[in-house]
Amino acid sequence: MTANPATMFEVAHGIATLTLNDGGRMNPLTHQLQRGCLEALQRVRDDTAIRALVITATGKGFCVGADLAEFGRRAAEPGASIGSYVGEMMEKSGNPIMAAIRSLPVPVVCAVNGAAAGGGVGFALAADMVIAARSAYFYLPFVPALGLVPDMGASWVLPRAVGRARALGLALTGNKLSAETAVQWGLIWACVDDADLQEQALQLAAQLAALPAGAITEARQLFAAAESNTFEDQLALERSRQMELIDRPNFAEGVAAFTARRKPAFKGRG
Repeated sequence: MTANPATMFEVAHGIATLTLNDGGRMNPLTHQLQRGCLEALQRVRDDTAIRALVITATGKGFCVGADLAEFGRRAAEPGASIGSYVGEMMEKSGNPIMAAIRSLPVPVVCAVNGAAAGGGVGFALAADMVIAARSAYFYLPFVPALGLVPDMGASWVLPRAVGRARALGLALTGNKLSAETAVQWGLIWACVDDADLQEQALQLAAQLAALPAGAITEARQLFAAAESNTFEDQLALERSRQMELIDRPNFAEGVAAFTARRKPAFKGRG
């Protein structure tokens, strides 16, 4: 993978960490940063030794969303259409990043170290589990400040997590949602002291990395199907998946470990 100063990527003990690295500007979604994210996510997909991914950022903010400075430069060009530029960027990088995170064969933990604003909200919430620093908050300025609508998947994730009233309220008012309230609303997994964020995120990733890899993908797909299935359809899907999974080696290992009163040693992705 080519070097990309806008992101950092490292792997240790089967856990990959993708760090947004434009902290001086609170990590706007520049072309360079998005390209670095896509490259890192592809590496996670390709490397079967990786069992979990942590996404975090440098600086005081997690991600402020769109690079408005770049929008201004584009607007100054003769005959420029910012709408066409943004649409192309979303099609080629923004939306693929969100889809890639949600379809990875490993669990994803997002450690929100500060403000998640605009597209940064959707970016953070694309992870399977979100843990935020106590100083962090979530902010949707699209409607009240820019005359736009939420993107990066936020309009899909938020109402499903906190309900339509709260999701639409956040979008229309632009009120900042603190990390502590986000936990109370069920939007994120945990809120921790700022100094403990990275350690707690890695501990959570290590816990998830020990899970049977195939079951993680199955669980994701099961909960996604529940969004549109009837109750009867969901029961049938649960039955179908359980019948297949119970004949796989990881179930036998789980039973053996339970009987022997030891921790199970589940197979990896390879």
